[in-house]
Amino acid sequence: MILRSGKSPETGESAGHVGRGEFRTDITTLRERARAEIEKGPVTDSYGADLPRVIQVCNEALATELVCVLRYKRHYFTATGINAEPVAAEFLQHANEEQVHADSIATRIVQLGGSPDFNPETLTTRSHAQYDASDHLLDMIREDLVAERIAIASYLEIIQWLGNGDPTTRRMFEGILEQEEEHADDLAGFLERMA
Repeated sequence: MILRSGKSPETGESAGHVGRGEFRTDITTLRERARAEIEKGPVTDSYGADLPRVIQVCNEALATELVCVLRYKRHYFTATGINAEPVAAEFLQHANEEQVHADSIATRIVQLGGSPDFNPETLTTRSHAQYDASDHLLDMIREDLVAERIAIASYLEIIQWLGNGDPTTRRMFEGILEQEEEHADDLAGFLERMA
């Protein structure tokens, strides 16, 4: 327990760190706030981001991930040529990982009280990355690498924008970003070996 003074009653020592504000909310107030708007689920008065905008941004990221799933699946099924087998296997792995990203984002949208937008009619207009129907393996790799670079840039911006306002959504995007960077590295390696 921390008192309003910021000192622990047991030790009398300061509980805070330099640069941090004092923890000011008493237990009774926390309990009252939790009961007051129970229908909001995990979104409390302490939520520090612009909730409607976060849901919109998450839906754009969801569209991006879904378009990436479709692009990678198409490339997986249509890749041909002497070098196609290992590249196609990588396309399939990336498609599956992008689907996991989409599912994570959709789950978070629901947690925030929003509705995940899976509408196929507007999917490509909401997506940051584009769909690609290239027929040649090198073109497929290049287009997938461009899409990964777009996702990396956009997710970095989202992470910075969220800051401490929504740490859970920020951490989700940080995990997705790490995998997108791995995808880009994989694709850049294929381009280098095939050039």
